[in-house]
Amino acid sequence: MTEVRQIGGLPAAVLPAEGPVLTGEAGALEALGESYGAEAELLVIPLARLGPDSLDLSTRQLGLMLQKFANYRQRVAFLGETDARAAESQAFHDFRYEANKGRQVLFVADEAELAALLER
Repeated sequence: MTEVRQIGGLPAAVLPAEGPVLTGEAGALEALGESYGAEAELLVIPLARLGPDSLDLSTRQLGLMLQKFANYRQRVAFLGETDARAAESQAFHDFRYEANKGRQVLFVADEAELAALLER
């Protein structure tokens, strides 16, 4: 069950870590469906819910997912450790860095980091 709570001053719909694997456009629609009616400004998705290759930018799965969120004007944060992936892939490292400079897509290790980014 999706939980709505305040994170960094915003109502956030936090998806549970357990549930269907979210990949590409279909995964984005599944996540949007799970949070439907939550009246949240931010959708928080645990990395445990993403498909195994979702952070591999060459698969395009993350891009397809983010495009769907953009189409629905949904802010999204991915919650979980991404340092190992960033160390393996300069492209993902740079993508994460640029995303975290903005406000629409965030990659954070935990809710405390998310709150800090939202409050800046």
